[in-house]
Parts: sequence; C-alpha cells; structure tokens
Amino acid sequence: MNQERTVVEEILEFIWAERELGFSSIKKLLEIEEIREAGVDISTLGDMAKEGFLFIRGDDVALSHKGEEQAALAIRRHRLAERLLTEVLDVTESNLEREACTFEHILSKGVTDSICTLLGHPPACPHGHPIPRGACCEKTRVEMKPIVRPLVDLPAGASGRIVFIIPSAHSRLDRLSSIGLFPGSVLRVHQKSPAFVLELGETTVAIDRDIAKEIFVRVVK
Repeated sequence: MNQERTVVEEILEFIWAERELGFSSIKKLLEIEEIREAGVDISTLGDMAKEGFLFIRGDDVALSHKGEEQAALAIRRHRLAERLLTEVLDVTESNLEREACTFEHILSKGVTDSICTLLGHPPACPHGHPIPRGACCEKTRVEMKPIVRPLVDLPAGASGRIVFIIPSAHSRLDRLSSIGLFPGSVLRVHQKSPAFVLELGETTVAIDRDIAKEIFVRVVK
C-alpha cells in the first residue's frame, strides 16, 4: 500500500475514533501525535474534502458517505488486528497499537473476514470499542471453526479462558466479576445440566444458561 493511501486511511480512522468520543474538531485532530508525525495539516484535509472523503465546516470535520465506508473498513481491520495480536499472538499492550497499525494495512478484505471468523466475530476490540460488522458476521453457516466461542457451546470437561463478556445488563458484569468471571479468567465446564456449573481453580460456581451465552471464551488445553 502506498504511503499516501496509508495516511488517508489513518486520518479517516482518527476522525471515526474522535467521533466516538464526541469530538469533531479539526484543531484537536491536528494535535494528535500520529497525525502531526505524518505531516498532516489543514491543506491535507482540504485535499481529502475535494476527493469526497470529508466535509469541512469551520473547525468541524465530518465523514462523507465515501469517507464513512473507507473509515469503517480501516477501523474494522485495525480492531480485528488488535484482537488477533492479543488473543492469538499474545502481543503485549505496550506494543499493541504500533503492531496493529502496521498489520492492518496489509490485510485484504478476504483475510480480514477470515480473521473475524477465526475469532468468533468479536463485537469489540480489546479496549471495548465496537468493531464494524462485516458480511461474514451475517452468515448463518460458520465456514471456519472459531477460536473464540460462546461458553455455552463448550462441552462438559472442556476448559476456556474468558475473552469478552456481552451482558444484557451492565450490573451483571459486577456480579460476574465478584465470583471470578471476567476477561482473562480460566474456567472448566463441570456440567451443563440440569445446572451450568463451572470450576474456577478450587471454586465451583453455578450460572444460568442465558448468562453462559453472554460469555465468550478461547478454548485452552
């Protein structure tokens, strides 16, 4: 990928990410370290506006439909790269952003969807930011056995490490955490019926099946 395209994608990603935080200021965007280091200035944004990626109104910048589509693809690649690097390759947090930024730009659409399927179509990156969905996420037939899967799918006797939890109520996270169920915890499925019983080290806990559907794990041997 050429340098110019890489810079455009980085700018679109930053605008998307800033929007998630409620910001749309050009001044704030140009103060971001990575943007400064890339030599981006107001003229760069002006050129992108002429190419149909952006709308600029005073100090506000917004994505056009074209920019929105490109930003979603870039954000999806970046956040899936973060998931792959942390959950499969065990890259540390200190190196994660740099490695993900490098890795995302070499991913084709097909490889991106394969990574998404491999990871079980995760809804969020390791930092909790949503991952834009892809066509693979809408398929009803799983073409590749995912590494990350709902806890409820594990057979009795299998062990897994919790990767993420999607609770139907935020208060449920605190309750699960209090009994040792949080990302990073390793558990073993003791039994699945009549109750869903888990072993956490020397502790045994029982949870509802509906809660088990909200916990996603990576199988460990």
